Amino acid sequence: MILKSWPLAAVAAVLCATGIASGQSTHVKDLRVGKLLVAARDLPDPDFAQSVILLVHYDHEGAVGLMLNRRTRATISRVIQDLDTGKRGSDPIYVGGPVEMSVVMGLLKSQQKPEEADSVLSDVYLVSTKALLQKSLAGSSGPSDLRLYLGYCGWGGGQLENEMQAGGWWIFDADVGVVFDPDPGSIWSRFIARTERLNAQSEPGALHRAGSGR
Repeated sequence: MILKSWPLAAVAAVLCATGIASGQSTHVKDLRVGKLLVAARDLPDPDFAQSVILLVHYDHEGAVGLMLNRRTRATISRVIQDLDTGKRGSDPIYVGGPVEMSVVMGLLKSQQKPEEADSVLSDVYLVSTKALLQKSLAGSSGPSDLRLYLGYCGWGGGQLENEMQAGGWWIFDADVGVVFDPDPGSIWSRFIARTERLNAQSEPGALHRAGSGR
């Protein structure tokens, strides 16, 4: 599927008229750490269908992301054997992606950057070492500030860019509220509804009505 590209002025007019949140893009130049990838409705790869992915690494050699909307019914203590999960043992674990499902990474909400953590966006950090995972589990209050993921999403150099140009993904700005959304299973449907509203309201008739105030 090739997604339609609308003139910048037309999109801006619709955004102002309808109050749809900014940050939506299909341009490769907007790929960077801290951005969300929202799968297009007809993305053919079943591993990524209806996924919302937070980019935690991006450079010319490739990209790494974590799926935010694949919460499982399994608990951390049931899945992870070599960490003392303590009071967080009953928290759910998430599927971060189809690559290396034995790898465990975490997203931590914190006002201060923990040592050895990688900054992803404001107040959100990637936790990837065993020691820091253990420390984060001991100090967190629950899924509202720490989520653990099995596996990740990975792309080689140029692969994600090709998928973008083929219309496979939408890019959105991320924030701490999306990363730790209490209803992660509905994130994709909410984002895709926004893209479809924008497309519908970008039709020439809709733009005329928005510009005329009707």
